[in-house]
Amino acid sequence: KSQQLTLLLPLMSVSFQQVLRLIFPILTARFLQQMKAECHFFNGTEQVWHVTRYIFNQEEILLFDSDVGEFRAVSELGRPIAEYLNSQKDILDNYRAAVDRCRNNYALVILMSQRRVKPKVTVYPTKTLPLQHHNLLVCAVSGFYPGHIEVRWFRNGQEEQSGVVSTGLIQNGDWTFQTLVMLEAVPQSGEVYTCQVEHPSLPGPVTVEWRPQSESAWNKMLSGVGIFALGLLFLGVGMFIYYRN
Repeated sequence: KSQQLTLLLPLMSVSFQQVLRLIFPILTARFLQQMKAECHFFNGTEQVWHVTRYIFNQEEILLFDSDVGEFRAVSELGRPIAEYLNSQKDILDNYRAAVDRCRNNYALVILMSQRRVKPKVTVYPTKTLPLQHHNLLVCAVSGFYPGHIEVRWFRNGQEEQSGVVSTGLIQNGDWTFQTLVMLEAVPQSGEVYTCQVEHPSLPGPVTVEWRPQSESAWNKMLSGVGIFALGLLFLGVGMFIYYRN
């Protein structure tokens, strides 16, 4: 089985910039330069293949192939660069040694491929509204790894496919991800909305339900809010009179 790790190898991007300046000394317009260094492993570290790809303005122009041991032009633009790099022994030695650096990073590949972090799932409406009002239900899934995840919405046991919007994967910066999957709905009395999450870290699907509040529960909540606000008003008036006297 092939496992791949993409990593940056030291000093290589600097060499590429120097070559670009050498071949295009009068180049003044803005341009995009990319370098992708890949390590491919077969049967553990029994066979290791390293390739570094150089992309100029979204076009791959040349690459280094460890099986060949030198640079190969992918386009005509990369041909003079490949010829120059292949004439530099110190640069070739550095790239040929990349296979050993790949082997040293194999433990990291295994560690990251086996890492699992379970997601936390929360369901809530964006607005607190009575029944039969348009609302947006949010299924917030956070803190999971790896990034592959499936999130589905169900209403009364039937999957909802229309009116579903997702933010896509968001990186948290700590090797975990989060995503928000939202459902447009007009909640009715007695309905049950369910967010179902499937992830490699879970033994099976996880479901979280959300039930619309009934009209009586909505009225009770409004009454509670009103009483609380009235209590704050009396407390404020009482404190004002106390401190004034």
